[in-house]
Parts: sequence; C-alpha cells; structure tokens
Amino acid sequence: MRILSWICFLFVCIGFGSCKQDPEKKAEKEAKLKPDVVVSTACYMALYENDTINLKINTLESGEVSGDMVMKIDKMPNKIGEIFGDFHGDTLLVSYTFIDAGNDKVTYKNPLAFLKKEGQLILGNGKMETTMGATYFVKGEPIDFENVKYKFSTVDCPEK
Repeated sequence: MRILSWICFLFVCIGFGSCKQDPEKKAEKEAKLKPDVVVSTACYMALYENDTINLKINTLESGEVSGDMVMKIDKMPNKIGEIFGDFHGDTLLVSYTFIDAGNDKVTYKNPLAFLKKEGQLILGNGKMETTMGATYFVKGEPIDFENVKYKFSTVDCPEK
C-alpha cells in the first residue's frame, strides 16, 4: 500500500510539473492570438458589361492582406466573401472564401491572382486543379493577365 501511495504521489508531481509553461512559449501563443493591425485600406471596383465586382483590401502590419469582395455577375447569384493572402512582387495572391447569396449553407474557397499595374488591379485567369477538396493554381502554368474581363480601378471606400 505504501508503494502505491508513492507511485500516486509521483504521478501527481509529474502532472503539476507539466502544467508549468515556458514564458517564451506563452508570449508566442499570445502573439498569434492578437489580431493583426490594419496599416492601410483601399477599395476597388471592376465593371464588365452587366457585371460589378467590389473589392476592399486591408494591408496588415505583417505585410499580408485581408478584405472583402462582392461579385455581382449577371444572371448568377451574388458571391459574397473574404480574401486573405499576400503580395509576391506586383502580384497579389489570395484565397477567396465566399458563399452564393442564393445558398448560404455552402462555403466555397478559390484562389485568385491580381496584378498591380498602372494603378489598377487586374484579375488574372489561370489553370486550376482541385485535389482533396482544395482548389489551387496549377504549378508551372502561367496566369494570364492580358486577356481578362475584370480590371479594378480605385474607388472611395464606402462609409459604414
């Protein structure tokens, strides 16, 4: 019985010892939970025939971007969602997570590429593949920024 008591005491000590956190790890964890600070915000609009796309881009302190995008494509339900990504030179690569306004129970996620050129953002066309439910641009295949429908011009951000 005495040995059993010591074994239980040993397990309790080990349990308390494992609860102690390293201060550096704790600081790292808190930094990850802190929201990134928005450094600047820019709004854009693209018009093509009867289509309108509104885009709001927040540049974060970390260099990444986040924002909102609403696609109003003629004779299709509106796509409403968020973007998140970063710049690679003059190319903005983002993930667009959105819902169709006609069916808000299903969330979609697609990659998008924008080229920043002469004060505009140009939405590129590229070959995409889907593997295990994730859609991505095919590696090694170029993204076309010449034969495109949507060229975004800077607009004033709407007040909320």
